[in-house]
Amino acid sequence: MYLEKSLAAWGEAEFEAELKREVEHHALMLPLQKALSMGSYVLDKPITMTVIGIEELAEIIYVRAGIFFQSVIGGCSCTDDPSPVNEINEYCEVRLAISKLNAETLVMLL
Repeated sequence: MYLEKSLAAWGEAEFEAELKREVEHHALMLPLQKALSMGSYVLDKPITMTVIGIEELAEIIYVRAGIFFQSVIGGCSCTDDPSPVNEINEYCEVRLAISKLNAETLVMLL
């Protein structure tokens, strides 16, 4: 993923807000399926991101972030399936490595 607007806002007061907007917009590119702890399938619903910490190196901006998302436990979808489809709140932490050269961003599940 490329976080160009976030990189453009680096060093400005609106950096965190722009970063949240961009990451939340690119939610499908996050490794949320691997982060499941209770459900079996990530729902295609909006996520919420919170910034935990930021570290700057010469060519990379590292951001540790918390991601709130929802999942479900998939059933067979039969008419007599007794398990209801309930949305489950999930949480994970990721580390974003944003290149200062071209805004290319690598995401690592923590």
